[in-house]
Amino acid sequence: MEDLMNKELWFVTGSQHLYGPETLEQVDKDSATIVDGLNGTGKIPAKVVFKPVVKTSDEILDVFIKANSNENCIGVITWMHTFSPAKMWIAGLNAFQKPYMHLHTQFNRDLPWSEIDMDYMNLHQSAHGGREFGFINARMRKNRKVVVGHWKDEKVQDQVAAWCRTVIGWSVSKKLKVARFGDNMRNVAVTEGDKVEAQIKFGWEVHAYGVGDLVEYVEKVTDDEVDELYKEYESLYNVANDCKPGQKYHENVRVQARYEISMKRFLKDGKFGAFTTNFENLTGLDQLPGLACQRLMEAGYGFGAEGDWKQSALLHILKQMSAGLEGGSSFMEDYTYHMNPANEGVLGSHMLEICPSIAAKKPRLEVHPLGIGGKDAPARLVFESKTGDAMNVTLVDMGGRFRLIVNTLDVIEPLAELPKLPVASAFWKTHPNLADGAAAWIYAGGTHHSAFTLALTPEYIETFAELADVEYVVIDKDTKLSEFKKELRWNDLYYHLNRGL
Repeated sequence: MEDLMNKELWFVTGSQHLYGPETLEQVDKDSATIVDGLNGTGKIPAKVVFKPVVKTSDEILDVFIKANSNENCIGVITWMHTFSPAKMWIAGLNAFQKPYMHLHTQFNRDLPWSEIDMDYMNLHQSAHGGREFGFINARMRKNRKVVVGHWKDEKVQDQVAAWCRTVIGWSVSKKLKVARFGDNMRNVAVTEGDKVEAQIKFGWEVHAYGVGDLVEYVEKVTDDEVDELYKEYESLYNVANDCKPGQKYHENVRVQARYEISMKRFLKDGKFGAFTTNFENLTGLDQLPGLACQRLMEAGYGFGAEGDWKQSALLHILKQMSAGLEGGSSFMEDYTYHMNPANEGVLGSHMLEICPSIAAKKPRLEVHPLGIGGKDAPARLVFESKTGDAMNVTLVDMGGRFRLIVNTLDVIEPLAELPKLPVASAFWKTHPNLADGAAAWIYAGGTHHSAFTLALTPEYIETFAELADVEYVVIDKDTKLSEFKKELRWNDLYYHLNRGL
């Protein structure tokens, strides 16, 4: 995971020389007080850094160029304390290459009715200063986040924190490397995509490796290293009796431990944040990595099955965004439905690879035959998901553009026990309901794979899509299928007419 508190958000306040040195000195003090207040909330997962008030085009350009080149700076919060003529911002905004927020606030929450004089009016001009700044951003067609409200309001602080987490995700995205062990599953369409365009849009470098490249790492893992990792498994999980030393499946567990050690080394050596596997490409491996993938996901790596590099990258970004939050995130698949009209739902799962960060209880470490791929029975962690508000997020290549799709969910307890299910799972209610939610997902071209999260909300994904300048659609409690289909048509028209796609 990223060391978040080494990351910085620069707080840049706009004004002009017209107000005189005394007023500008107060503007600096007020801005520094807001910065201290934001840092003091404990909500914002990066350090907000005060920058002296900018009053000219040259000063604005200078601070934005410095922000571009500062490795720790992931974005800028702008505030128009007084009236800052917006033509001064054109050069700086044109040069700036990182995300920024327009915080439309003012220093005082309430008007001091009996004390308002012209000095007060000259100092507190955020209301119309922010509109001036808003115009130039709209005129320049700039993607930015606008947050409105008093800076001490918890709702405003939560919005700033959420934006900060998304910006962290964007910063991670721009330098993300994905390792693909083998290719995509043969003849599957949705796991394919334009990797060159993904690097242009999101920054992802997607590299393919033969499984033999991984096998070289596997062969270098020592028995002592495997023994030590198995002890960790014993301390963290309820290990099935037939998986313990001397029992039928103990060696199967040791194989997964060997895979975990070797895959982690491979990913670390190559500075990869995400990876894929494919049960059709396993030459040289005795098992499909299962437990190993689950454990690597829990450590923060993104994962995609069957070569699904898009979901792998997306999951890694969601994990970085949500670091420190409750809930967890995992690779997921809509596996099978419960279509009883009285209590419909979706059982989400996968053959092996669900992240234990979403587990409601201590996972069980078990070995079961896979029934596909013709390899030995792999070890895996079996558990049921936590419950609560969640969402599935997927990224699809529409041919000429990417589309991010979100479906909000209510994750609930399974309606009955699942004593024979040999994999981890989650059971959820799809919004707005199973029929309309699934239909909307299908109309939008949504994949069977997704990044599932109990930690984040659609706001994060919408902001991320705006940063990447890609299409975003959400399916939630308010979705009307007929209106959603119109939205997809309008989006097609927009991208064809305005983007030539």
